Amino acid sequence: MPDRPIALDEYPIHQVPLSMRHVATGDRNAYDRCIFHVMDHSGRALLIAGLGVYPNTGVIDAYATLRLGDRLHAVRASDALTDDRMALTVGPLTITVEEPLARLRLTCDPDPADPDGLAYDLTWTAAFPATWEPHHTQYRGDRLTLEGRRFVQAGTCTGRIRVAGQELAVTAGEWTGTRDRSWGVRPIPGEDSGRAGEELRPEGFHWVWCPVRFDDRFVMVIVQEDADGRRTLNEARLVRDGAPDVQLGWPHTDIGYRPGTRHPERAVIHLTDPTRKPLELTAEILTSSPLAVGAGYPPADDWQHGTWRGRGWTDRRSYDLSDPSAHPLAAYGVTDHAARFTLDGRTGYGIFEHGSFGRHDPSGFTGYDSVAQEAGE
Repeated sequence: MPDRPIALDEYPIHQVPLSMRHVATGDRNAYDRCIFHVMDHSGRALLIAGLGVYPNTGVIDAYATLRLGDRLHAVRASDALTDDRMALTVGPLTITVEEPLARLRLTCDPDPADPDGLAYDLTWTAAFPATWEPHHTQYRGDRLTLEGRRFVQAGTCTGRIRVAGQELAVTAGEWTGTRDRSWGVRPIPGEDSGRAGEELRPEGFHWVWCPVRFDDRFVMVIVQEDADGRRTLNEARLVRDGAPDVQLGWPHTDIGYRPGTRHPERAVIHLTDPTRKPLELTAEILTSSPLAVGAGYPPADDWQHGTWRGRGWTDRRSYDLSDPSAHPLAAYGVTDHAARFTLDGRTGYGIFEHGSFGRHDPSGFTGYDSVAQEAGE
């Protein structure tokens, strides 16, 4: 097929002397994707949905998971990437940008063969301006394996979710929505990393990512540390409509884990305002959804993002989360926890995303088999 211009080439948006059909790198791990979190304030339900484009592998895919009680309902779809980059649709899953940075529509069409399967029609409306996250890089030995640019935003959601004979009314006063957009280079399955992959495996990795919406403000916290506790990514930012963003110092975290696990039950994130006043952002976990189960994040063993599944692939399934031992790989992947937060007398809702693997000296974890011995450790 000839390499002809595509519709996006009509617009003055080019960053490099290439057609918008192409990205500026030949790295097969190039990606461009999004994730949405929609949670009710009681902790009854947590919906996670996302869509990704992988231009150098020719793949577009999407997923949605809904945790309701101990059951996780998942829909995944994958297809060949086309030249219409404005069409954010894969199988039954669609994201429509109705007003950039302000209003988006998320839909999952019902499965005619399974009337009890997951379906939804939601409108996500921004409550605060989008804000940048720090430029994110990771290396394996001397090789750059991840370089991403992200923005994050909080808002409200309205609409309906249907699953297993139930219909959930999503209302602005009782549900909160957050979202994250990122693009760049990020490892996808099938990468041969050679000696670096075999001999330079990290001893440990510790990650906290918290977008939190309050009525009058949005707080974003990111902490990434290696096995020694060396900080490799850091952010604490306060966002308000009509006001400049405010940095909240160098965040420190105290996480209370469930004994015998690395599953957080509560946390305190210590912040500092510009006057050096200490602030405590506390998190109480309401419900949890491991991204390695259903959502396609590593180390998922049934499907991962960016992998070619053929044209028109759609998969629907449900998982029982009542027995953690049934999903052993989830312990080695990041988990998104819907949480109730407090800050300076205010109550808000958002995501406490956490993953801690291998050694992490500040937490007292000595290796990959190390777990918390008692609450608060």
